[in-house]
Amino acid sequence: MFTGIIQAIGEVVELQQRAGDARLRVRSGGLDLSDVVLGDSIAVNGVCLTVVDRPVDGFAADVSRETLSLTGLGQLKPGSRVNLEKALTLATRLGGHLVSGHVDGLGSVIERHDDARSVRFTIEAPEQLARYIAHKGSITVDGTSLTVNAVSGRRFELNIVPHTLQETIMDGYTAGQSVNLEVDLVARYLERLLLGDQAAQATSGTVDVAMLARTGFLKQ
Repeated sequence: MFTGIIQAIGEVVELQQRAGDARLRVRSGGLDLSDVVLGDSIAVNGVCLTVVDRPVDGFAADVSRETLSLTGLGQLKPGSRVNLEKALTLATRLGGHLVSGHVDGLGSVIERHDDARSVRFTIEAPEQLARYIAHKGSITVDGTSLTVNAVSGRRFELNIVPHTLQETIMDGYTAGQSVNLEVDLVARYLERLLLGDQAAQATSGTVDVAMLARTGFLKQ
Protein backbone atom coordinates (compact mmCIF):
# COMPACT_ATOMS: atom_id res chain seq x y z
CA MET A 1 0.00 0.00 0.00
CA PHE A 2 1.00 3.60 -0.66
CA THR A 3 -0.27 7.11 0.12
CA GLY A 4 0.11 8.81 -3.26
CA ILE A 5 2.59 11.32 -1.83
CA ILE A 6 5.58 11.21 -4.19
CA GLN A 7 8.91 10.94 -2.38
CA ALA A 8 11.30 11.48 -5.26
CA ILE A 9 11.62 11.71 -9.02
CA GLY A 10 13.70 8.91 -10.51
CA GLU A 11 15.12 8.32 -13.97
CA VAL A 12 14.78 5.23 -16.13
CA VAL A 13 18.14 3.66 -16.91
CA GLU A 14 16.85 0.74 -18.97
CA LEU A 15 13.69 -1.16 -19.91
CA GLN A 16 15.01 -4.52 -21.01
CA GLN A 17 12.68 -6.87 -22.89
CA ARG A 18 12.79 -10.41 -21.51
CA ALA A 19 10.85 -13.22 -23.24
CA GLY A 20 7.59 -11.27 -23.44
CA ASP A 21 7.87 -9.23 -20.26
CA ALA A 22 10.51 -6.75 -19.11
CA ARG A 23 12.96 -5.71 -16.43
CA LEU A 24 12.99 -2.04 -15.46
CA ARG A 25 16.05 -0.40 -13.96
CA VAL A 26 15.57 2.97 -12.28
CA ARG A 27 18.06 5.49 -10.92
CA SER A 28 16.42 6.50 -7.65
CA GLY A 29 17.55 10.14 -7.42
CA GLY A 30 16.75 11.54 -3.97
CA LEU A 31 14.83 8.49 -2.75
CA ASP A 32 16.45 7.02 0.37
CA LEU A 33 16.94 3.30 -0.31
CA SER A 34 18.98 2.57 2.83
CA ASP A 35 16.09 0.58 4.32
CA VAL A 36 15.05 -1.16 1.07
CA VAL A 37 15.85 -4.86 0.62
CA LEU A 38 15.10 -7.34 -2.14
CA GLY A 39 11.39 -8.14 -2.18
CA ASP A 40 10.28 -4.70 -0.98
CA SER A 41 7.71 -2.71 -2.96
CA ILE A 42 8.27 0.63 -4.68
CA ALA A 43 5.64 2.44 -6.75
CA VAL A 44 6.93 3.65 -10.12
CA ASN A 45 4.46 6.10 -11.69
CA GLY A 46 1.84 4.52 -9.44
CA VAL A 47 2.65 0.92 -10.34
CA CYS A 48 3.61 -1.31 -7.40
CA LEU A 49 6.80 -3.15 -8.35
CA THR A 50 8.95 -5.63 -6.42
CA VAL A 51 12.64 -4.85 -6.02
CA VAL A 52 14.70 -7.71 -7.47
CA ASP A 53 18.11 -6.02 -7.64
CA ARG A 54 19.80 -3.13 -5.79
CA PRO A 55 22.54 -1.48 -7.83
CA VAL A 56 24.24 1.35 -5.95
CA ASP A 57 22.36 4.10 -7.77
CA GLY A 58 18.84 2.67 -7.66
CA PHE A 59 16.89 -0.55 -8.10
CA ALA A 60 15.55 -2.98 -10.68
CA ALA A 61 12.13 -4.63 -10.91
CA ASP A 62 10.46 -7.13 -13.21
CA VAL A 63 7.36 -5.95 -15.11
CA SER A 64 4.85 -8.62 -16.12
CA ARG A 65 2.91 -8.77 -19.38
CA GLU A 66 -0.27 -7.93 -17.43
CA THR A 67 1.34 -4.77 -16.03
CA LEU A 68 2.71 -3.78 -19.42
CA SER A 69 -0.78 -4.13 -20.95
CA LEU A 70 -2.58 -2.02 -18.31
CA THR A 71 -0.04 0.73 -17.63
CA GLY A 72 2.28 3.10 -19.44
CA LEU A 73 5.48 1.47 -18.16
CA GLY A 74 6.10 -0.11 -21.56
CA GLN A 75 6.38 3.38 -23.07
CA LEU A 76 9.28 4.39 -20.81
CA LYS A 77 12.68 5.01 -22.35
CA PRO A 78 16.15 5.65 -20.91
CA GLY A 79 16.04 9.13 -19.40
CA SER A 80 12.28 9.11 -18.72
CA ARG A 81 11.42 10.74 -15.40
CA VAL A 82 9.24 8.71 -13.04
CA ASN A 83 7.44 9.31 -9.76
CA LEU A 84 8.73 7.13 -6.91
CA GLU A 85 7.20 6.17 -3.55
CA LYS A 86 8.23 3.46 -1.11
CA ALA A 87 5.51 1.32 0.45
CA LEU A 88 3.95 2.86 3.55
CA THR A 89 4.58 1.61 7.08
CA LEU A 90 2.38 1.84 10.18
CA ALA A 91 4.36 4.95 11.13
CA THR A 92 3.77 6.70 7.79
CA ARG A 93 1.62 9.84 7.69
CA LEU A 94 -1.34 9.26 5.38
CA GLY A 95 -1.03 12.59 3.63
CA GLY A 96 -2.85 11.47 0.47
CA HIS A 97 -5.26 8.53 0.38
CA LEU A 98 -4.89 4.75 0.43
CA VAL A 99 -3.36 3.67 -2.88
CA SER A 100 -2.84 0.03 -3.83
CA GLY A 101 -0.38 0.54 -6.67
CA HIS A 102 -2.61 -1.56 -8.95
CA VAL A 103 -3.28 0.69 -11.93
CA ASP A 104 -6.82 0.43 -13.36
CA GLY A 105 -6.07 1.84 -16.80
CA LEU A 106 -4.57 4.58 -18.91
CA GLY A 107 -5.96 8.09 -19.15
CA SER A 108 -5.03 10.80 -21.63
CA VAL A 109 -4.10 14.42 -20.95
CA ILE A 110 -6.55 16.51 -23.00
CA GLU A 111 -5.58 20.04 -21.98
CA ARG A 112 -3.43 22.07 -19.61
CA HIS A 113 -3.57 25.77 -18.85
CA ASP A 114 -2.22 28.13 -16.21
CA ASP A 115 -4.52 29.31 -13.43
CA ALA A 116 -2.64 31.92 -11.36
CA ARG A 117 0.35 29.98 -9.96
CA SER A 118 -1.37 26.63 -10.41
CA VAL A 119 -1.87 24.56 -13.54
CA ARG A 120 -5.20 23.00 -14.47
CA PHE A 121 -5.28 19.69 -16.33
CA THR A 122 -8.18 18.01 -18.10
CA ILE A 123 -7.77 14.24 -18.31
CA GLU A 124 -9.96 11.70 -20.08
CA ALA A 125 -10.42 8.32 -18.41
CA PRO A 126 -11.35 5.03 -20.09
CA GLU A 127 -15.11 4.52 -20.28
CA GLN A 128 -15.11 1.65 -17.76
CA LEU A 129 -13.46 3.85 -15.09
CA ALA A 130 -15.62 6.97 -15.46
CA ARG A 131 -18.23 5.80 -12.93
CA TYR A 132 -15.62 5.68 -10.15
CA ILE A 133 -14.54 9.32 -10.55
CA ALA A 134 -16.48 11.86 -8.48
CA HIS A 135 -16.34 15.60 -7.87
CA LYS A 136 -14.02 16.26 -4.91
CA GLY A 137 -13.18 12.57 -4.77
CA SER A 138 -9.66 11.14 -4.85
CA ILE A 139 -7.81 9.74 -7.84
CA THR A 140 -4.23 8.65 -8.41
CA VAL A 141 -2.45 9.91 -11.54
CA ASP A 142 0.99 8.37 -12.17
CA GLY A 143 1.10 7.57 -8.45
CA THR A 144 0.17 11.07 -7.25
CA SER A 145 -2.83 11.38 -4.92
CA LEU A 146 -5.05 14.17 -6.28
CA THR A 147 -8.49 15.71 -5.74
CA VAL A 148 -10.94 15.84 -8.62
CA ASN A 149 -12.04 19.46 -9.08
CA ALA A 150 -14.68 18.83 -11.74
CA VAL A 151 -16.02 15.89 -13.71
CA SER A 152 -18.03 15.66 -16.93
CA GLY A 153 -18.59 12.27 -18.51
CA ARG A 154 -15.22 10.59 -18.96
CA ARG A 155 -13.27 13.82 -18.42
CA PHE A 156 -12.15 15.26 -15.11
CA GLU A 157 -10.18 18.33 -14.06
CA LEU A 158 -7.29 18.71 -11.65
CA ASN A 159 -5.82 21.85 -10.08
CA ILE A 160 -2.11 21.30 -9.45
CA VAL A 161 -0.34 23.67 -7.07
CA PRO A 162 3.31 24.73 -7.57
CA HIS A 163 4.68 22.35 -4.91
CA THR A 164 3.12 19.30 -6.61
CA LEU A 165 4.38 20.45 -10.00
CA GLN A 166 7.89 20.72 -8.58
CA GLU A 167 7.91 17.42 -6.68
CA THR A 168 6.33 15.20 -9.37
CA ILE A 169 6.59 14.65 -13.13
CA MET A 170 3.32 16.52 -13.76
CA ASP A 171 5.09 19.71 -14.82
CA GLY A 172 6.16 17.87 -17.96
CA TYR A 173 2.66 16.72 -18.97
CA THR A 174 1.53 17.74 -22.46
CA ALA A 175 -1.72 17.20 -24.37
CA GLY A 176 -2.00 13.68 -25.73
CA GLN A 177 0.21 12.14 -23.06
CA SER A 178 -0.88 8.86 -21.44
CA VAL A 179 -1.03 8.64 -17.63
CA ASN A 180 -1.61 5.77 -15.21
CA LEU A 181 -4.91 5.99 -13.34
CA GLU A 182 -5.96 4.26 -10.14
CA VAL A 183 -9.46 5.02 -8.89
CA ASP A 184 -10.40 5.31 -5.23
CA LEU A 185 -10.53 1.93 -3.46
CA VAL A 186 -13.68 2.94 -1.59
CA ALA A 187 -15.59 3.43 -4.86
CA ARG A 188 -14.65 -0.04 -6.08
CA TYR A 189 -15.63 -1.79 -2.84
CA LEU A 190 -18.89 0.18 -2.62
CA GLU A 191 -19.90 -0.94 -6.10
CA ARG A 192 -19.16 -4.56 -5.21
CA LEU A 193 -21.17 -4.34 -1.98
CA LEU A 194 -24.14 -2.78 -3.76
CA LEU A 195 -24.27 -5.76 -6.12
CA GLY A 196 -25.06 -7.97 -3.13
CA ASP A 197 -25.79 -11.58 -4.11
CA GLN A 198 -25.24 -10.70 -7.77
CA ALA A 199 -21.54 -10.29 -7.03
CA ALA A 200 -21.21 -14.08 -6.77
CA GLN A 201 -22.64 -14.62 -10.24
CA ALA A 202 -20.39 -15.02 -13.26
CA THR A 203 -22.22 -12.11 -14.95
CA SER A 204 -22.90 -9.79 -12.04
CA GLY A 205 -24.14 -6.77 -14.00
CA THR A 206 -23.53 -3.18 -13.01
CA VAL A 207 -24.82 -0.71 -10.47
CA ASP A 208 -27.52 1.38 -12.17
CA VAL A 209 -30.81 3.03 -11.19
CA ALA A 210 -32.82 -0.11 -11.93
CA MET A 211 -30.56 -2.25 -9.75
CA LEU A 212 -30.65 0.27 -6.87
CA ALA A 213 -34.44 0.33 -7.00
CA ARG A 214 -34.68 -3.46 -7.18
CA THR A 215 -32.45 -3.89 -4.11
CA GLY A 216 -34.25 -1.29 -2.01
CA PHE A 217 -31.82 1.63 -2.20
CA LEU A 218 -34.35 3.75 -4.12
CA LYS A 219 -38.07 4.07 -3.62
CA GLN A 220 -40.08 2.89 -6.60
